[in-house]
Amino acid sequence: MNRLAVVTGGTRGIGAAVSVMLKDKGYKVAATYAGNDERANAFAEDTGIPVFKFDVADHAACEAGIASIVEALGAEVDILVNNAGITRDGTMHRMTPENWQAVLDTNLSGCYHMCACVIDGMRSRNFGRIVNVGSINGQAGQYGQVNYAAAKSGIHGFTKALAQEGAAKGITVNAIAPGYVDTDMVRAVPPDVLQKIVARIPVGRLGKAEDIARSVMFLVADEADFITGSTLSVNGGQHMY
Repeated sequence: MNRLAVVTGGTRGIGAAVSVMLKDKGYKVAATYAGNDERANAFAEDTGIPVFKFDVADHAACEAGIASIVEALGAEVDILVNNAGITRDGTMHRMTPENWQAVLDTNLSGCYHMCACVIDGMRSRNFGRIVNVGSINGQAGQYGQVNYAAAKSGIHGFTKALAQEGAAKGITVNAIAPGYVDTDMVRAVPPDVLQKIVARIPVGRLGKAEDIARSVMFLVADEADFITGSTLSVNGGQHMY
């Protein structure tokens, strides 16, 4: 398998599971990260997956980062998984403009920046697979997350529009909307709140990062060329959308 896959936020949580599963399936993989050098370097050492540090909220940094990945791995980007995301939770009356903008810049504009950096190459090769990671909270909303819900909801509209643009060039663009997955972000939720969340999930458990990774594998396959503009909800039946 010579296809090169780039996974943003690819060294921890859902992104790490996606990166590892892609590698296990035979893809070349580059995992990006923004902050924790120690954790990213440990991930690279443990998995053999090269890591690249840049902020997806910065367009110029994305351009330079993609160029570095292409040069280092000797291949063009065929697969992009836009997974990088942050939270800055707070109710509207307490939300600062900085916390609003930071989440929009990373979670939504990051998808634009990364797609803009790879779309021309995909068009020229008549092949591309883009998977954008949305959220159940972008579908159903969530108290205290107007910024996060807005950004993730925006991803679903972004996905549908870009899918229409890419279809004639062999580029599929799909989204995955995970429910509550057992990652660092969810473990930060107070235990009593988490217990109430799990009680609302029909299958009776939190998701696993591997549940989301398997969904990504399905959408990025060469054979998935008739699936585009779709959002795949992977949430244990918590929100049937």
